[in-house]
Amino acid sequence: MKKVVIGMSGGVDSSVAAILLKEQGYEVIGLFMRNWDTSINGDYLGNPDLNNNICPQEQDYNDAKKVCEKLDIPLYRVDFVKEYWDYVFTYFLDELKKGRTPNPDVMCNKYIKFDMFVKKAQELGCDYIATGHYARIKNNQLLRAKDQDKDQTYFLSQVSRKQLENVLFPIGNLNKTEVRRIAQDNELITADKKDSTGICFIGERNFTNFLKNYLPNTPGDIVDIDNNKIIGKHIGLMYYTIGQRRGLNIGGSKERMFVVGKDLNKNILYISYGNTDYLISDACLIDTINFNCDERPTKCSAKFRYRQNDNDVTLEYINDKEILVKYPQGVKAVTPGQACVLYDGEKCIGGGIIKEVRKNNQKLWYL
Repeated sequence: MKKVVIGMSGGVDSSVAAILLKEQGYEVIGLFMRNWDTSINGDYLGNPDLNNNICPQEQDYNDAKKVCEKLDIPLYRVDFVKEYWDYVFTYFLDELKKGRTPNPDVMCNKYIKFDMFVKKAQELGCDYIATGHYARIKNNQLLRAKDQDKDQTYFLSQVSRKQLENVLFPIGNLNKTEVRRIAQDNELITADKKDSTGICFIGERNFTNFLKNYLPNTPGDIVDIDNNKIIGKHIGLMYYTIGQRRGLNIGGSKERMFVVGKDLNKNILYISYGNTDYLISDACLIDTINFNCDERPTKCSAKFRYRQNDNDVTLEYINDKEILVKYPQGVKAVTPGQACVLYDGEKCIGGGIIKEVRKNNQKLWYL
């Protein structure tokens, strides 16, 4: 009998994944990963859980334990607090310092769930690892999930082909309603538990106050990009992202406004009143390239943020480390630091991190 370790998060998706693995005849063991420690990591400002009798992470562990007891599978617990800080959270902070908009979930999958977790699985003598991701694998190729609304291949785009070996995604062929129904039919405590939100493995935080634990708050000018006039003050460039419309706190105007750029050297946040042309680009340069297939297409589709519709693109291979992604039809709010994920039909073939955004063959100076 093949042995598989399933990452048990204390949520409904991993709970149902464990059920399906047992039904398929695997010897199943659970593993709960603890990747964040409030006291060690100085997570005080912006933390809504400080006065709770039990933190959400411990509640998740207790839920995972109850599920494993009901399914009669052992549950192990492992701490990757240091590794998460070194490989994911430090990256997150460094990107914010550069004025970019990072996606920690992408790096968490690359360095924790499909690296540290795999090594622990090998220690436990397992043949496979499994997670509750909405994704599929066929012939070692990463495919979109059946439930397109829940598809998580965007967040798996930095996972290498080697890392995808011996990986199972048991719920990839199910939609969310089917997953909850299976959990209810099996009377699991997680059946109606709401999906986790917030930063990967950290949870819900008041983002503005949370970042004050780690980065200096440096206010500066908000400038109308059309006339170069100062119209307000921002609380720190790291708190804003391209295309953002809410939370700008600029009084005296009922016009629609949104963030169009940042000047890190001058500490300026640029906004525009209704002129969406500033948000449109036709190419971007990506680095941190990862392909999980043999193909190197010149035409495919891409997502520049999660839940975005596919965009037809052409790829120009600049060198081994950079690709110019072209989309002459124009795409709104392509943002440095975000993942550019490449698709060939239902196959997620990899991607990179957006380094530079261009229009008419020139880097946009305000991005």
